[in-house]
Amino acid sequence: MFLPYVPNYHCLVSTAVEPWPENATLYQQLKGEQILLSDNAASLAVQAFLQMCNLPIKVVCRANAEYMSPSGKVPFIHVGNQVVSELGPIVQFVKAKGHSLSDGLDEVQKAEMKAYMELVNNMLLTAELYLQWCDEATVGEITHARYGSPYPWPLNRILAYQKQWEVKRKMKAIGWGKKTLDQVLEDVDQCCQALSQRLGTQPYFFNKQPTELDALVFGHLYTILTTQLTNDELSEKVKNYSNLLAFCRRIEQHYFEDRAKGSSSLRLS
Repeated sequence: MFLPYVPNYHCLVSTAVEPWPENATLYQQLKGEQILLSDNAASLAVQAFLQMCNLPIKVVCRANAEYMSPSGKVPFIHVGNQVVSELGPIVQFVKAKGHSLSDGLDEVQKAEMKAYMELVNNMLLTAELYLQWCDEATVGEITHARYGSPYPWPLNRILAYQKQWEVKRKMKAIGWGKKTLDQVLEDVDQCCQALSQRLGTQPYFFNKQPTELDALVFGHLYTILTTQLTNDELSEKVKNYSNLLAFCRRIEQHYFEDRAKGSSSLRLS
């Protein structure tokens, strides 16, 4: 079934507020055997954002979720007769329906929030993609097998090599093509340091109430902490910052465990 794609979400803000449907659905790749670190982080960020907005969503795993998405990226949500992909557009879409986590911020705070979200996307997301597709050990032991797992040979290999070529081309375009793994891990550490300093002793980045920044940071840090890779070097960078660990645990408990009556599908110890 073809569903309309909404390319300009800013225009939705002026439309009439609509109720959130009970059958709203989020699509991602297969959880156990297929989804990769970066896509899992992106999906968890959207789930956390919707939980923070108190908007119910059903998570559906599909092997072809990447190809179902209007932008070719996951996750995407199907709400009513509309399909929206990625956190930024989903935030705008949800705002059009009368739900916002950042309306209480002033203009300076909103600009700061956006700057930190860019930092996370430019550093953590890019590092995840680098590790998945440019680190030979990870590619050989994890990425190719998981990415192509739903498909028969030789399609599984063709799709994995095609994706790897696309990501490597992107890395080269943004100046990451010749970086070493140690340099990437140092970038991750600098990003975590900046986030840790901004968070300080607050429960959330803008004090007592979460925003989409908190959802984004949680999605990436939590997934890094709970994803098994070829070694622990990436997760150890996050573990160096105790307030970031406490931040992840706080969101897990409040927005996932509490609402599931003590049983969480997440697993941060």
